[in-house]
Amino acid sequence: MMFMFNSNKMFFFFMLFFSTFISISSNSWLGCWIGLEINLLSFIPLISNPNNLMNSEASLKYFLTQSIASINFLFSILLKNLMLKNFFIDNIFSILINSSMLMKMGSFPFHFWFPNIMEGLSWMNCLILMTWQKITPMILLSYYFNKKFLLIIMIFNAIVGAIGGFNQTSLRKLMAFSSINNLGWMIAALMISENLWMMYFFLYSFLISIICFLFYMLNTFYINQLFNFNMNFSIKISIILNFLSLGGLPPFLGFFPKWMIINYLLLNKFYLISFIFIMMSLIMLFFYIRIIYSSLMFFSFKLKWFKIFIKNNSLIIINFLNFISLLGMILSTLFFF
Repeated sequence: MMFMFNSNKMFFFFMLFFSTFISISSNSWLGCWIGLEINLLSFIPLISNPNNLMNSEASLKYFLTQSIASINFLFSILLKNLMLKNFFIDNIFSILINSSMLMKMGSFPFHFWFPNIMEGLSWMNCLILMTWQKITPMILLSYYFNKKFLLIIMIFNAIVGAIGGFNQTSLRKLMAFSSINNLGWMIAALMISENLWMMYFFLYSFLISIICFLFYMLNTFYINQLFNFNMNFSIKISIILNFLSLGGLPPFLGFFPKWMIINYLLLNKFYLISFIFIMMSLIMLFFYIRIIYSSLMFFSFKLKWFKIFIKNNSLIIINFLNFISLLGMILSTLFFF
């Protein structure tokens, strides 16, 4: 198996899994808060490791950040029940609750903790943080969102995620800024339709899990590590297909949800937002192509004798899943005609 758990970590993993369902199935804000706290207390033992100082530091930073977000969320829902209801007060409380959920996800303007914590985690924990940990805050955000506030947030998420990736040599930080950029798209999808958000989130999770799996197998954490490896051709093809699909390059599968979001924004005359989203996606594609170029064109003569051969049956499954991304070409043809 790709990731090995002992019995204690397996318990915390299941608690992490069920805490999400506690929050999204609750019929009160207090129940949602309890689910978020269980989620926090089950994820910290998964990322903490006494033998690794970076993991311990990341778990402490994550605990402090999530605690502040939980306190803000609890304060907001308690104050909401005590205050008289009118439009102005409801508007303020919606912004407070939205801000707490954005902080939970690592969204702009509360994104500063996200790349730093990602840098101290293993690829498996990075995968959980980028995918599963976003489900509960996004669904709670859909219950009580402030449209004007989130329009600004999703624009800045796309910009910060793209600009923040410049001069990053760490693959984990690059994936963190990619996650922030995709979070802007997710918020846009959530404001359009929950079904569109679910489709976008599923495809994003599918692509990012394959990328994390490949980097886990290669034990790669920095871009310059790709210079030194003579990887076999199937791994290079896997990296190329997934990064191009994640960047939203047509006709790959990752282009579909972005295309539907842009289509909706253009139909509703959000031309400036559409332009910003498209331009930021081009910048993200530049980052991904830089990694692809590194893996294809560069190599170290000193390590040319070293060849990577991964004897893992999971790689066959990953290669099969990679070519699913090419189905976007077929689907685009059907959608056009």
